[in-house]
Amino acid sequence: MHSNQTTLYAGKWGAMLAIGLGTIMGALDMSIVNISLPTLVEQLHTKFATVQWVVLGYVLVITSTMLGAARLGDMYKKKTIYNWGLVVFTLGSLLCGLSPNVWWLIAFRVLQGFGAVITQALGPAIIVEAFPPSERGRALGITGSIASVGISLGPPIGGLIIGLVGWRWVFLINIPIGIIALFAALRFLRTTPPRQVNQSFDGTGAIILLLSLVCFALSMTIGQHQGFRNGLVQGLFIISAVGMIVFLAVEKKVKHPMVDLSLFRNIPFSLNLMMGFLAFVALSGVFLMPFFLQLVKHYPPQQIGLIMMITPVAMGLIAPVSGNLSDRFGTRGISITGFLIIAGGCLSISTLTSDVGVLGYLLRVGLLGIGLGFFMSPNNSAIMGAAPPERLGVASGLMALTRNLGHTTGMPIMGAIFTATLLASANMSTLTDITTAPTHALVSGVTSAYRIGAVLIFTTTLLAVVVLWIDKKRKVNESKQ
Repeated sequence: MHSNQTTLYAGKWGAMLAIGLGTIMGALDMSIVNISLPTLVEQLHTKFATVQWVVLGYVLVITSTMLGAARLGDMYKKKTIYNWGLVVFTLGSLLCGLSPNVWWLIAFRVLQGFGAVITQALGPAIIVEAFPPSERGRALGITGSIASVGISLGPPIGGLIIGLVGWRWVFLINIPIGIIALFAALRFLRTTPPRQVNQSFDGTGAIILLLSLVCFALSMTIGQHQGFRNGLVQGLFIISAVGMIVFLAVEKKVKHPMVDLSLFRNIPFSLNLMMGFLAFVALSGVFLMPFFLQLVKHYPPQQIGLIMMITPVAMGLIAPVSGNLSDRFGTRGISITGFLIIAGGCLSISTLTSDVGVLGYLLRVGLLGIGLGFFMSPNNSAIMGAAPPERLGVASGLMALTRNLGHTTGMPIMGAIFTATLLASANMSTLTDITTAPTHALVSGVTSAYRIGAVLIFTTTLLAVVVLWIDKKRKVNESKQ
């Protein structure tokens, strides 16, 4: 038995190399592209409202097709689907770098998104299959660290690339990484038969879900700029809500649903997904920090870029440690502890003042990064461990989807709290130029957003503890009967 297990997991570090290269490529791409937007406006002779679709089109594809890609991974060979994802992403990167204008760039970013969604959806599932259950937390922690490294390196590398060789290499840099990742995947990933055979793809459910998630993501994005009282925003949100109700109804009736709703009967599984969503809502508020650092503290952009690395660096350092701890002591206690640290990080950020120096800032925001690193690995391990083997792809997709939705939802929510508090503090009705806002109002906006975030995380932690205690008590009673 021991020799069989040794053979089964012999190529685990090769699999980590293949998945890790895909992970860092995706993380680098997202953070590099974000900082290149001002350059794209200038060099492609377009407007900022147009160039935003370079990011938005990519995000919409990933959000709306995540579960469809995950479902394909359960129905067919994960290695084959993943390799095609690498090919499409790398090809999309090449075409993005050769784009003659902004519209072609947006179109090729959409193509790139179809490749990215496959690697994001199936990467964790492949890692879980490659590593033994006793090392699952550590393996997922390492992939989390790789993603954090990519996010951290994106801004400085992006600035260097744009300054030295131009914006096209922001995309072309993915080509050598993608080729190496594909060779690693072909060499090291095991070809395992699909867990689900003779099943049909739920095309109706996939289309309904796609439209619902696109409408939701658009409503959150447009609402962030136009306000949530905007008629278009409210209409999109209503369509999204109705679409999700119809989707659930369809999934209950079809023979081979895209999402097996019975997964959500597992209370810890559902709780871990919800907590992961809220953790990324808290993380999304980091986009407010440049306003504090630039408009309140008046730090130069280069210094702001270095200071902003604290959160992903802290996450990357802590994630493997918490993964190891969860393998040794179980996921539940470690993940809830990490969630409480996230709440403490939000609360500490809410104590920022205009007099806080660099060290004071790093200590406060660093605590949030530590909490996220401490929470993510055991939480992801708990989600993947609760899923049956034939549903690993969908579980991985749900995990990635909640992360993306948390970010998509968190930015407009935190931004709305920030703006409302800022206007109230400054005694202003509207704000046409944020650079004209008083310093005390800017500080108040940032601290209020994180104070509300801390309350939300603390409340959810208490709810999670109570629900888990009830679930444990129910299982004990069932075992006695």
